[in-house]
Amino acid sequence: MFGAGSDTSSKTTEWAMAELMKNPEIMKNAQEELRSLFGESGNVDEAKLHEIKWLKLIINETLRLHPAVTLIPRLCREKTKISGYDVYPNTRVFINTWAIGRDPIIWTEPEKFVPERFIDSSIDYRGNHFEYTPFGAGRRICPGMTFGMVNLEIFLANLLYHFDWKLPGRITSENLDMTENFGGVIKRKQDLELIPVPFRP
Repeated sequence: MFGAGSDTSSKTTEWAMAELMKNPEIMKNAQEELRSLFGESGNVDEAKLHEIKWLKLIINETLRLHPAVTLIPRLCREKTKISGYDVYPNTRVFINTWAIGRDPIIWTEPEKFVPERFIDSSIDYRGNHFEYTPFGAGRRICPGMTFGMVNLEIFLANLLYHFDWKLPGRITSENLDMTENFGGVIKRKQDLELIPVPFRP
């Protein structure tokens, strides 16, 4: 529970920031929206979170490309056939959410970070669309899904509202290493290092 409740949120935030550093125009769009929405108060508050559009698109796309948990275990209940293979009852199967999120049959340009693909899309993370299941689906869907999403939105919104971000040294958006390290939670092979620059309205 502790791993699922903390590591997943922190690693997803790190992936989102890495993708935004590689795509500065997308970051700029999100920051402009946040600073316009929360500019009067100078603080991100939960009351207006439902009005945020760009940040939600960014989180959806981050979860598609970098789901926190890549393999979701399930137990087959009845005999079925998948890709020509017989799967018998009580067989343990693993749903590879990472591979599904990058499947070119399902997604256009699956390796590219394109948050706009979720504009006016009926596909969401709530487990109703099997081409996109970062939290799983069915009765065993992640019980902390709603809390996790709000947590991500508030955390990322604050990072993007209060700071502009730079990459250190000779690292640029073109050569930023995006190598993954698989484990209990999918994480970056190298920790993301960024330089925050406080935003002055």
